[in-house]
Amino acid sequence: MKRWLALALVLALPALAQEALKVGVVVSATGPAASLGIPERNTFLMLQDLLERTGGVAGRKVQFVILDDASDTTQAVRNTRRLVEEGVVAIVGTTTTPASLGMIPVVAEARVPTISLAASKDIIHPVDAQRLWVFKTPQTEELMARAIVADMVARGVKTVGYIGFNDAYGEGWARFFEAEARAKGLQVVASERYARTDTSVTGQVLRILARRPDAVLIGASGTPAVLPQRTLKERGYAGLIYQTHGVANPDFLRVGGADVEGTLLPAGPILVAEQLPSGYPTKRPSLDYIQRYEARYGIGSYSTFGAHAWDAWLILKPALERALKRADPAKDLAGFRAALRDEIEATRGLVATHGVFTFSREDHLGLRFEDSAVMVRVEGGRWKLERTFR
Repeated sequence: MKRWLALALVLALPALAQEALKVGVVVSATGPAASLGIPERNTFLMLQDLLERTGGVAGRKVQFVILDDASDTTQAVRNTRRLVEEGVVAIVGTTTTPASLGMIPVVAEARVPTISLAASKDIIHPVDAQRLWVFKTPQTEELMARAIVADMVARGVKTVGYIGFNDAYGEGWARFFEAEARAKGLQVVASERYARTDTSVTGQVLRILARRPDAVLIGASGTPAVLPQRTLKERGYAGLIYQTHGVANPDFLRVGGADVEGTLLPAGPILVAEQLPSGYPTKRPSLDYIQRYEARYGIGSYSTFGAHAWDAWLILKPALERALKRADPAKDLAGFRAALRDEIEATRGLVATHGVFTFSREDHLGLRFEDSAVMVRVEGGRWKLERTFR
């Protein structure tokens, strides 16, 4: 009997050693930001299958615990607390800027390394005691504002109107865009706001039109970004219309239809991966991601937002492998989380779909402008590369 018990214990040891590494994922799979969050969720479902086929990370199984925040900051914070209590080694998410900002105090207090999928620079800057635990993959509004203003200057734009969300995303874009525009000699003649759930922006658009700007920038994301553009077209505006990289998904084209034809926007290079010149550093990993995503979800289904999630995993996977050599999460979860944070920050020259990531103590975005931004136009219901910055 004792021999059988001993044998059973010996056989159980590998199973114990294979206890899954839990990685928490928070996305906006429902609500106004669903067109962004769904491809992020789909990417992690795809990764879960891939990891189960290929044996996980360093011989350890990986389990993604995926929660929907319904595009709501309160729910995102609630999800984050739940993931911390479940003992995740890291968190990826969430989709929107306001909700990502709300998660920061929670992950900082629990000392859980986190990679946000939202755009605002405020999520990772400055790298203070709370943001020490937070990284992110999407380009900031500061980086993309630089691309937009460069394009406006090249096209001879002199005056600009702005309309954006009345939350941290829209305010962040207003702040960085207007600063970059002034620095390059552009005049911002109007600055309006609206809520993600509004059904009319007629008053704001009329005030912009009264100032007769050469171009209008819409500081919004997902399908709610269509409303100001449609209203501008309905009111006869014939100037240039710019959107942010927050609209780079198929749902924006589907909902916007003819109203978004001619739109100019900055985007991560994966949006036009096939049109990138040979030798562009992110072209190969971008085409690899697109092939995998479309094989599972259909031709034309990929977006830049799912690719942000993919990039987060490209960063997290080697960091996990290195951290597992330093600490055992089963014995010392706090020590492992700290080691993992350090290893994420130690990422250097990692080529992903949106750029080449090199983090440092002062930089938790790690992207260079030249590698991570291109200008794109909507033409015939498709994305067309206008220019790169290399």
